[in-house]
Amino acid sequence: MAAADTRPFAGFEWMLSLRYLRARRREGFISVIAGFSFLGIMLGVATLIIVMSVMNGFRSELLDKILGLNGHMVVHGIDTPFSDYDAVAKRLAALRGIQSVVPSVEGPVMASSPLSATGALVRGVRRQDLENLKAVAGNIRHGSVDGFDEGDGVILGSRLAESLGLVVGENVTLIAPRGAATPFGTAPRVKSYKLLATVEIGMSEYDSTFVFMPLKEAQLFFNKGDTVTALEVLVDDPDNMDAYRGAVEAAAGRSVFVVDWRQRNRTFFSALEVERNVMFLILTLIVLVAALNIISGLIMLVKDKGPDIGILRTMGATQGAVMRVFFITGASIGVVGTLAGFILGLLVCLNVETIRQFLSGLTGTELFSPELYYLSKLPAELDAGEVALVVAMSLILSFLATLYPAWRAARLDPVEALRDE
Repeated sequence: MAAADTRPFAGFEWMLSLRYLRARRREGFISVIAGFSFLGIMLGVATLIIVMSVMNGFRSELLDKILGLNGHMVVHGIDTPFSDYDAVAKRLAALRGIQSVVPSVEGPVMASSPLSATGALVRGVRRQDLENLKAVAGNIRHGSVDGFDEGDGVILGSRLAESLGLVVGENVTLIAPRGAATPFGTAPRVKSYKLLATVEIGMSEYDSTFVFMPLKEAQLFFNKGDTVTALEVLVDDPDNMDAYRGAVEAAAGRSVFVVDWRQRNRTFFSALEVERNVMFLILTLIVLVAALNIISGLIMLVKDKGPDIGILRTMGATQGAVMRVFFITGASIGVVGTLAGFILGLLVCLNVETIRQFLSGLTGTELFSPELYYLSKLPAELDAGEVALVVAMSLILSFLATLYPAWRAARLDPVEALRDE
């Protein structure tokens, strides 16, 4: 039984460690330092989890919006007009791993109404292709796509319709800079279309810019004849675009220029990745500072408990037992702080949009403005691997912070400790 009581991390070691955490009045300053260490670790872990999750959600939402509306790969015809797009689209669609191939016509226009006018981007697509785009067909807010192929109606982004003061059923006037050629020069093409529906993709840049028009009507409007601007190709694995490029170029059967989503958005997503890594390093300093507080608090505790350590040593406590007592004392702060930070971060991430709306209402300002951050709501995506990394890092820093003070306590000479008592 005595042997069992002296095993490493025995009950008396835990009892002493927890008693040292509950400092008496004259040791109140040490207790304050321990409290600040706990708060620092809790806030550091929670902040890291929240920031990394929001940045993950921000990247995923942007990726979903961008790839949900645009093709993973865009095929442009070169040398000759892209008039054989139907044949090329059929050959590409037959390739393994290709989900769909969407012919499209794009061009800039001026969209106007009796109340306002603004620049917009027309995208001409076929109705079946529009219905297959979940980012569009699944986010129709008002109206429907019925009658879209008839050529007299268009679909506007919700913010664009709102800025023009239009509702479903009213007419929007589109003005293309290049229209019919006249003896006096090129006259702009002007035509009015009925607003069939409004779509809210969730990305403010798209919602305030896009006009969806039937493909045939777009070809007429932009004087394209029977050609298209490009083929939008959607694939099964967007992260492995190199596996498709060679097959697509070979199957096209003509001179083409292929651009994938990584090339078109390289700068944007590289900036996001750099910002994410820098934020991780900066916020890690919060946990590091809290760990340094543990060191300072334990050193003061060891100095204050010198006589106690001397008595324990004279009663037979080993150096290892004394070291474990103070290790448990410091590590407890780190473990409890990390656990509290993990729970706090998890709760905030699961309710981040509700919290944003509450704070916006409380302050009377719009936090996370869609015009600045592209998205209409604050996203958060928890990554189990990242959360585990944050928790493990916090625990390791906390354990390392306790080693030096615990080692100093174990090396304390009992004679010197009791000399002045």
